[in-house]
This record gives sequence, structure tokens and C-alpha cells, in this order.
Amino acid sequence: MTTMKKFALFNIGTEDFGVEVEKIVEILDTQRIYTIPELPDFLAGVITVRGEVIPLLDLRKRFNVGTSDEPGHIIVVRQEHEKIGLLVDEIKEIIALGKGEIIAPPAIFKGLKKKYLTGLGKKDDKIILLLHIDDLLTSEEKIQLMESEEIFGEDAGTQSTS
Repeated sequence: MTTMKKFALFNIGTEDFGVEVEKIVEILDTQRIYTIPELPDFLAGVITVRGEVIPLLDLRKRFNVGTSDEPGHIIVVRQEHEKIGLLVDEIKEIIALGKGEIIAPPAIFKGLKKKYLTGLGKKDDKIILLLHIDDLLTSEEKIQLMESEEIFGEDAGTQSTS
């Protein structure tokens, strides 16, 4: 009996990406994004979901695949003990991949750092980049983000919309 893993498939630009379903907390339409000064450019800011402040990672900018004027969708995932939102272009489907359909990522892959990937999925004629959620942010970026979230949390009631 082969072990199957389920992945949510989504697009960033023209590339297909996947994230393990067990890491997903929820999928949202675009929310209001609160920008925070001095964050790295691939951090779009934070969103609030039922009163919880969640950092939002723009995967287009993180992986250097251009920008889009389209609002996109947000996949909220659990990264270690925190929640983080992933801003993606389009959510496609849920697929199951067997052990033989997942291969280790090559050493160099289109400038995408190997540490971001758990592997490559092969389904029919598609190659799917399988993300390693826990390595999408460095330790320094996580600390910077936590400090920013604390500031945002203190000022949340006084945020102006103008």
C-alpha cells in the first residue's frame, strides 16, 4: 500500500505550487491588508481574521515571479506554532500524490532556493513545486515580523483608513 499525501494546488504566475493540506488552516478571498513600515518587500503586511492578526507573505515577491494587479487569494497555513497567510494568484484543486510521484528538488531550480521546497510533484504532465512552509521565512524575518505584529496589535484600535 502506497502512502498518499494531499496537496492544495495553486498558481503564482505561470508556476504550479502545492502545500500539504494538513498545514492549511483556511482559504480566504482577499482581505484588507494593513501595511507595516520597514518590513521586507515580500511581506505584504498583516490581515485580521476573526480578531487575530496574521502576517501575509506575498509569494510572487518572495519567489521573484513578478507582480500582479489581481487581488488573488489567501491561504492561511500553520508555520511551526504561528499562522501565516500566503498571497497566491489562483487556487486550483486538491490532489493526492504517492511516494513515487514526489522527487527531491534539484540543487538549482530557476533561482528558487531549494530550502523553500520539500520536493517536486509529478502529476500527469505537470510539475508541481511543493513548498516547505516552515522555511519560507528566515529566523531574522520571523523576529522582525513578530516585533511588527506587536506594534500593530497595540495600535489596532486606532488604525486610520485614510
